[in-house]
Amino acid sequence: MTATFLGMTAIILGAFGAHALKQLLNTEQLNTFETGVKYQMYHALFLLFVGLSQNISQQAKKMIFGFVMFGVIFFSGSIYLLATNDHLPFDARKFGFITPIGGLLLIVGWICLFIDFYKKKA
Repeated sequence: MTATFLGMTAIILGAFGAHALKQLLNTEQLNTFETGVKYQMYHALFLLFVGLSQNISQQAKKMIFGFVMFGVIFFSGSIYLLATNDHLPFDARKFGFITPIGGLLLIVGWICLFIDFYKKKA
């Protein structure tokens, strides 16, 4: 369910960025916003794969889910805020430090999958 929600909202945000924000943001800001959308969609598909796979342990699935969810919220969420900062009632740059934390969490989610596969192969 979470994967489908992330995928659905990625499509909505992508359309919102391409149409509604096109008039408000410059090219660099739109590209930044689109980066958040891409990573959200990539990880929606990743979670869908993980959730449907019979070859991943339940423990690994739970860990991957946690890392990816917080990773998407921190990474893509902060990207959305930073890209639209000029139009927000607060300075989103204060939250810019969580972007790399989110990216690290996404990487750790992939590492968890790698380790789970490695353990099964060994």
